[in-house]
Amino acid sequence: MKGELLYTGSVKLVYQSTERADQVVFDFSDRISVFDKRIPNVVPQKGAVICGLASFWFERCQALGLRTHFVERLSPTEMLVERVDIERDYDRIQPDRRSVLVPCEFIVRHYVAGSFLDRFREDGFVHGQRLQTPYCETSTKVEPTDRLIDRADALQISKLTSAELDGIWATCLRVDELIEAQVARGGLIHADGKKEFGRAADGELMLVDVLGTPDEDRWWDAAAHARGEVLELSKEFVRQHYRETGYKDALYAARKNGTAEPPIPPMPDAVVERCSALYIELYERITGEKFA
Repeated sequence: MKGELLYTGSVKLVYQSTERADQVVFDFSDRISVFDKRIPNVVPQKGAVICGLASFWFERCQALGLRTHFVERLSPTEMLVERVDIERDYDRIQPDRRSVLVPCEFIVRHYVAGSFLDRFREDGFVHGQRLQTPYCETSTKVEPTDRLIDRADALQISKLTSAELDGIWATCLRVDELIEAQVARGGLIHADGKKEFGRAADGELMLVDVLGTPDEDRWWDAAAHARGEVLELSKEFVRQHYRETGYKDALYAARKNGTAEPPIPPMPDAVVERCSALYIELYERITGEKFA
C-alpha cells in the first residue's frame, strides 16, 4: 500500500498509495514537537494514539454527513486518506485549484488558556474560565512558524470565498459539539482545538490532517475543573515543562530579536513516561475503549 515517500513532517510520514494516485498513507511516528521545534525524544505509543483518535473522529464526522479526507485505518499507526498537496506559494493557490491544502489553521477556543490568556489577561480573563461564546481565530499553516491572521488575510492567502470561510467555521463548531458530547462521558473538558481543511478533487472543502487528538486539542479533567483546578491532559503538559525550564522564553526572545534559536533539549525520562501515559489515558477516556 505504501509507495514513494512524499513528505516528512514533524510527527508523521506521508507516502504515495500504490493503489490510487489520489490517495496517500499517513504513518504516525512517536516523535513530538512543541513551539514548532522537534523534541529529541520519542513518546512510546504516541503514534498509535494519534492515528486511533484521528480515525475515531473522522468516522464520527462522516456519520454526521461531514466531508473528510479519511478513507480507512490500515494499521495501528497508518491511515489512508485522500491526497491534498501542500502549496507554500500563496500566489499559486487559486479558487479553481483542486486537491490542495487550505494554508490556514482554524482554532476554536471554549475556555481561557494558552496564548489567549497571555494576550487577554489584562482584560480580566482568568485561566480555566469558560468563554460565553466560542472564540474563533485563524493562523497560518505553511510558513516556518505559525502566526495569527485576521479574516481578510485568511481570505487573501487561501482564496476562499467569504461564504466558504463561514462554512468552515460552522463545520468547526459542529465538530466541537460532537466532541463535547462524546468526551463528557469520559469526564473530560474540550478546552480548545484546531482543524485543517483542504479542497478535494471535485472542488469541495473537507476536513483533513487530524483532529481531536492530544496534539491538536487541549483537554482538561472535568472533576478537577469543578474544584477550581485546571488539570492538563494533553501535549500542554509538555509545553508546561519547557515553560518551567525557561526554554520557551529563550526561544521566543530569539525569534523576536532575529537571533539564532536555541536548540530544544530532550525531555527527562520521567516526563517522557508521564507523557506516554497521558496520551494512552486520553485515548481511553475519549473513545471509551481500551487502548491496545
